[in-house]
Amino acid sequence: MNTTTRAGALAGRFEATFGAAPDGLWAAPGRVNLIGEHTDYNEGFVLPFAIDKRATTAVRLRNDSTIRLLSTVGDRGLVEADAAALTPGTVTGWAKYPLGVVWALRQSGIEVPGFELLLDSDVPLGAGLSSSHAIECAVVTALNELTGAGLSAEDMVTLTRHAENAFVGAPTGIMDQSASLRGASGHAVFLDCRDQSAELVPFPAQEAGLVLLVIDTKVAHSHADGGYASRRASCELGAGILGVTALRDVAVAGLEEASGLLDPVTFRRVRHIVTENDRVLQTVATLRSQGPARIGGLLDASHASMRDDFEISCPELDLAVDTARSHGAIGARMTGGGFGGSAIALTPVQDERQVRAAVVRAFAEAGFTAPDIFTVTPAAGAERLS
Repeated sequence: MNTTTRAGALAGRFEATFGAAPDGLWAAPGRVNLIGEHTDYNEGFVLPFAIDKRATTAVRLRNDSTIRLLSTVGDRGLVEADAAALTPGTVTGWAKYPLGVVWALRQSGIEVPGFELLLDSDVPLGAGLSSSHAIECAVVTALNELTGAGLSAEDMVTLTRHAENAFVGAPTGIMDQSASLRGASGHAVFLDCRDQSAELVPFPAQEAGLVLLVIDTKVAHSHADGGYASRRASCELGAGILGVTALRDVAVAGLEEASGLLDPVTFRRVRHIVTENDRVLQTVATLRSQGPARIGGLLDASHASMRDDFEISCPELDLAVDTARSHGAIGARMTGGGFGGSAIALTPVQDERQVRAAVVRAFAEAGFTAPDIFTVTPAAGAERLS
């Protein structure tokens, strides 16, 4: 089903469910992070791009404070809430993402009334492609317009991060929202997470004869779990001992000195962040000067760092990366917060079929759940559809 048909079906279902047409439809994409993992909350650099899979919301404002939410994804019933009575920690399930946005908007002084919302999404859940942020960005884009709040993309990034941190309870940075809200077709978003400055960097994979395969391992992960939080705590500990505001301020040349000041585990965590920031800068420079066919080694090095220093990979991710690499991919790495989710493999078009087949075969031989493998392309950011 193409985007126009899917949007039309969503509008029709909204009217059938809520008894009137929506005020409009808004969509926001998921994201793939090309490189730069866990650097965002360390005030570093990341290079994600918005993908051609997205969350779409049909929304209609109400005259009271009642919020009614329904999703087409899974067997989920209608959720009702009072916009004026939302409290962190009291909402579970998928509804915490749109309701967290409402709470954050109201916390910032924007009067959000009640509304009805129907959600549809083709961003895979739990795959490390930021399905939750796609929902949040679609909702904040819709409510920004419907309430006349006049928020900039940077404002909406800050608000959705506040919703994630304080309402959802996930200690994430700003990368996912920035990619979803500021993405552009054919480009990656080079983001400085210290000041939110962003530049679009061409990522012409198709023109270079390449495809970016996403290998969803089907190992579910959660940003609200202890693994993510403990890595963040290690980074904060390392920055404190080294006397810097954030690990962004540590250069690769300073790692030797750091090794004598930090315990072995904290040092490995710090080393990943410091070298990963450097790999992002190298990737941006290489894309601008030589194109995507020359970044494979940087993707490989990023995965090795996440596997060995940050220790956020898993057997399924390692198998996906190693198998893709040995059957034609020019570079591969896990993407997302880790502990499951997806790997990406930058692959010559002529090798795509054999990479897909080899990964499926390797997973079967290892006794793992069959992966879902698909291509993604850099797509536009959040927008109104109708």
